[in-house]
Amino acid sequence: MGLSGSDHLPGWEEEQSPPLVPPPGLCPPAAKVKGDRVSWAQRQGDQVGGGMASVESSLLRSLSPSPAPGDGEVELDCWFDEEFKFILLPVSYAVVFVLGLGLNAPTLWLFLFRLRPWDAMATYMFHLALSDTLYVLSLPTLIYYYAARNHWPFGTGFCKFVRFLFYWNLYCSVLFLTCISVHRYLGICHPLRALRWGRPRLAALLCLAVWLVVAGCLVPNLFFVTTSARGATILCHDTTRPEEFDRYVHFSSAIMGLLFGLPCLVTLICYGLMARRLFRPLPGAAHSSSRLRSLRTIAVVLTVFAVCFVPFHITRTIYYLARLVEADCRVLNIVNVVYKVTRPLASANSCLDPVLYLLTGDKYRRQFRQLCSTGGPQPPTTASSLALVSLPEDSSCRWPATPQGGSCPASGTDRL
Repeated sequence: MGLSGSDHLPGWEEEQSPPLVPPPGLCPPAAKVKGDRVSWAQRQGDQVGGGMASVESSLLRSLSPSPAPGDGEVELDCWFDEEFKFILLPVSYAVVFVLGLGLNAPTLWLFLFRLRPWDAMATYMFHLALSDTLYVLSLPTLIYYYAARNHWPFGTGFCKFVRFLFYWNLYCSVLFLTCISVHRYLGICHPLRALRWGRPRLAALLCLAVWLVVAGCLVPNLFFVTTSARGATILCHDTTRPEEFDRYVHFSSAIMGLLFGLPCLVTLICYGLMARRLFRPLPGAAHSSSRLRSLRTIAVVLTVFAVCFVPFHITRTIYYLARLVEADCRVLNIVNVVYKVTRPLASANSCLDPVLYLLTGDKYRRQFRQLCSTGGPQPPTTASSLALVSLPEDSSCRWPATPQGGSCPASGTDRL
């Protein structure tokens, strides 16, 4: 499997090179990463003059002709075995598909038919569930692709769409979770502002903006991604062609900073301020059990970031940098394995997001339990109780008097 400049991103493909025969005594070609170029004569001289170090290095490196037409040099490549990938990725994606579809499809049904009218929090959660559902529906093609050892028979257009859908889901999920975090922060730390900015119509417009902004930022990815033939095998590249790899890394880094780094920072700040406020005793505050539940909710969302999003972005950044600087073969082997092992975690958010709904909405939890046990019809329920930080139904407001004469917000406003 050749990891040339048109390599993959999490959960996608490796690029398989045509069978090559390495010089005698070197390991068989399993995967390669582009390295520096040296002539064959120079390589032989280095092996003779380098002593044991050169002999040891030859166990990991082999030579193959440079893919550039008319280039008389020979490219130095790093080979390593990736057979584990053809088991790890199909199995992990199959698990994500079964769990993600089994949890998100009923969630969409509940939001559409049993939890109307929506408040702002329910609006964010519905769009988060929709994003997860769209992604898991694309996983069967990837399961086939890896089980078939990197063979893509579905065409270039669908290859571009599947690659696009992964990042669309990934960054829409990040931004929807950030919207939920800001909404909770306003409800706890600035409740009067939450009455103004937490309206369902505004939340719906914000969700539409998230879909459009993320899609617009990812449009260049449709031009970078392509397919190529390696003998009878058709590869679905997740990055781009070798000659465009440097440009792709710059594009990918900018997208990561804009759609992950900045939202992650906002989420951490909001939750830090929320935790400080929740630990502070307040007159007329909700019972300690409600505050503990709010803190558990904060922990759940931060866990999604820590488990799904952070490892993927860190390992991907290190992997790209290692390829750009043409790191030592040993380093490339280590980074490559770690990167591929953590890639399925980026897809696992489709399974963890529904846990957020179950832990933070009492009425959602009751409706979901009823759906799983009997499936009998239930009367529509207002979704305002889905607020991730809520007061007991018999408690008084914990903020100053509202324009309605000091009463708690109506059911159309999140009880934060």
